[in-house]
Amino acid sequence: MIDNEELEITMEEQLVQVRRVAKVTKGGKRLKFRALVVVGNGNGKVGIGLGKASEIPDAIKKASSRARKDWIMIPIKGTTIPHETWGKWGAAKVFLKPAVPGTGIIAGGPVRAILQKAGIRDVLSKAFGSSNQVNVSFATIEALKNLTTYKEKSEILGKNKSKEE
Repeated sequence: MIDNEELEITMEEQLVQVRRVAKVTKGGKRLKFRALVVVGNGNGKVGIGLGKASEIPDAIKKASSRARKDWIMIPIKGTTIPHETWGKWGAAKVFLKPAVPGTGIIAGGPVRAILQKAGIRDVLSKAFGSSNQVNVSFATIEALKNLTTYKEKSEILGKNKSKEE
């Protein structure tokens, strides 16, 4: 069994976005930094975290620790995803579609970062609605949460056939 320390070593992180945010108070503006980080092991496990702090390294550290806490497992079929899926977060919608081997990751920005860290190598994607990177990232995670394998789907439907992928 792999303990937590070994698991932390295998996880890779990627900084997607750093933004300066301001809170306007009576005395003026209070500046902080917001970081969006993706963490994954390249083998179907990925997490995303958002952290805010008054210094950039602290914000990245917070986002990274949140991403490591909130990871999800993704079913991978070969080098792609098992089926088409949609994810929605706020006004952002993301569509993911399996692709043949050799296609690569046809995605932009945060969607590409998440799919790379998850270990998916061939997929087609399209983001609709909002172009806000935070919302697109969370919409991508929602789309990946909707993925199921043939075995899981047949158990849900009550089928007894055991077909391997």
